[in-house]
Amino acid sequence: MQNTVSKNFLSELEFSRLGAGQVAYMRKVKTDDLATSFPALPPMTPGVELWALFAANGDPIVLSDERDSILVGAQEHELQTVMLQ
Repeated sequence: MQNTVSKNFLSELEFSRLGAGQVAYMRKVKTDDLATSFPALPPMTPGVELWALFAANGDPIVLSDERDSILVGAQEHELQTVMLQ
């Protein structure tokens, strides 16, 4: 008996769109690392931990020092949230 496995592969573009407009992830970030995700931010005190909400494709949405504010931001955008560590 031959065991065959069917695999569906997503292209990089398809993968980047997975969950777009529906799912967002939140995680703690340090102010030292914000320049790449939030380039419009003014310089901030280094080493401070904040909460950030990102779209499924990694685009930044909301930044706050309070986790609850991130959850409110997700609800306002009608996004289901997951937390990454």
